[in-house]
Amino acid sequence: MIPKNAIMNTPTHLKKGDKIAILCPAGYIKEDLTPAFDILRSWGLELEIYPSTYSQWNQFAGDDELRTKDLQHALDATDIKAIIAGRGGYGSVRLIDRLDFSTFKKKPKWFVGFSDITVIHSHIQKQLKTASIHGQMVKSFLDASPKSLATLKAALFGENKDLQYTFSSFAHREGQARGILTGGNLAILHSILSSDSDVDYDGKILFIEDVGESYYNVDRMLWALKRAKKLSKLKGLIVGGFTGMKDSDPSFGQTVEEIIMDKVQEYDYPIAFGCPAGHIEDNRALVFGEEIELHVTAENVFITYIK
Repeated sequence: MIPKNAIMNTPTHLKKGDKIAILCPAGYIKEDLTPAFDILRSWGLELEIYPSTYSQWNQFAGDDELRTKDLQHALDATDIKAIIAGRGGYGSVRLIDRLDFSTFKKKPKWFVGFSDITVIHSHIQKQLKTASIHGQMVKSFLDASPKSLATLKAALFGENKDLQYTFSSFAHREGQARGILTGGNLAILHSILSSDSDVDYDGKILFIEDVGESYYNVDRMLWALKRAKKLSKLKGLIVGGFTGMKDSDPSFGQTVEEIIMDKVQEYDYPIAFGCPAGHIEDNRALVFGEEIELHVTAENVFITYIK
């Protein structure tokens, strides 16, 4: 039985010949993206590359007005079938309340990205009940594993997107659960608490990841989520990459796994560490807003999308 708060709006999957938008809602790009564009074109897609892709205003991909204009146009354009962010960084939150999603709501399209793009994922789930793809962005195509790109293509084109992986972490909790997949970057989820973009976590399977954070700050953000009653009614928890972690002096004294398990020890839902998603080369695509079954065994994790 699908939960009453299930997200039912799934955008139409792509087909060869479709046009997609490339733009940057946040940070600017200095790299040559030609190899990434070539990959997308090899999938049979036509690209519309918006000005923000190669613009810069301080640390942003153009000023707020330009980035908003690009994203609004892509949301409204009837010939654009998906939007892939050029990169993350910081800046999506500066735009989110300026955008008009009325046309997008009538005919949703796939939105792809991760990291700072969590703001947009969360907003369209909360406000529009629409699915989106947490996956490689155009800049990260340059270092992406072939498997991660294959999962993104599968998600966009409506092919099999189930994920199975083996993990070596001692920290996990075996079990099986079913629920809507949501989440993203932990720092962003923390930053949008109690806002119009804050997703209802009740009955959901939550995915989290982060990069470059201090151990104590991960602890603090998770305490904030816990105190906001975000963790108590989950159906399951999936933990992706926590890369580039920083320690303090004296040391915080706990690993990421220990920090997380400490916050959820009294709950009984399954917990899966080591998910190949986040700020890593093997950043596999996850479809937020769709119902999944999470099965955690002693050595393996199975993420199966409910058809």
